[in-house]
Amino acid sequence: MKQPRFLALAALVLSFVVLLAACGSEGGDTDTDDQPAAGGTSGSEEPEGPDCAVDSLALYQEGQLTIATDKPAYEPWFKGNDPTNGKGFESAVAYAVAEEMGFTRDQVEWVVEPFNKSYAPGPKNYDFDINQISITPKREEAVDFSEGYYDVNQALITLEDSDIADASSVTELKDAKLGAQVGTTSFAYIQQYIEPSDQPFTYDNTNDAKSALRAGQIDGIVVDLPTAFFITAVEIPGSKVAGQFTTQGAAPEQFGLLFESGNPLVECVDQAITTLKDDGTLAQIQDEWLSQAVDAPVIE
Repeated sequence: MKQPRFLALAALVLSFVVLLAACGSEGGDTDTDDQPAAGGTSGSEEPEGPDCAVDSLALYQEGQLTIATDKPAYEPWFKGNDPTNGKGFESAVAYAVAEEMGFTRDQVEWVVEPFNKSYAPGPKNYDFDINQISITPKREEAVDFSEGYYDVNQALITLEDSDIADASSVTELKDAKLGAQVGTTSFAYIQQYIEPSDQPFTYDNTNDAKSALRAGQIDGIVVDLPTAFFITAVEIPGSKVAGQFTTQGAAPEQFGLLFESGNPLVECVDQAITTLKDDGTLAQIQDEWLSQAVDAPVIE
């Protein structure tokens, strides 16, 4: 009589063990690779990016993208001294960035910001400035930049009958009187890489530099290559692009959109620029407005 009772008790214990094992596996394996490591995230989760919806952006004016540039706004970067018309390379780039971010044309407002004031530290009355502003470590101490939207070379403009009209090396420019707008990378290029015997001439703006060249007060001016082509083709008869200068350093000189230091908008603007690069929009804009600035001899 005892044996059947023992077998029944053993069967009951076995059933209880099976039930416990089933309960332990229900709801997932808490010690398997599916569990994120301490301080980490699951491999299936993507880190959250910024919220770039228009109504979530930290803008200078709510619901409006405020863009700055200098006045006058020079060609080929702008057309007809009117940034609002979408014509010229930088006007077209600005509106392409705005559209990619979700702004309509009537949500874009333009303000004037002198070039030499743009990279000074302090508050800005705009969201970003677009004005052929090269990204440099010194400027990045005071302001923030987007990623570059255009790679640029510096170039030399002179008169066709000038002694430096056919210069092929910077050595031939050592005795030349050269000038550029103060505070620009063009002026810095003269100082750092050409190193002429005479101190280079500085001008408040490019118009003053062009006037000095016309009057024969200087032998040449240094500007970015697209501007050089426009000046010689349209503004100074008898002038020529003597040549472009090679890139100095490991990376090319680039123009970037300029922001007040610490502006959280930079990340969303960078996303827009990356998209415009990847889908070919920036290349199309460059072909339309800067296609003439492709062929100039190199001054070594």
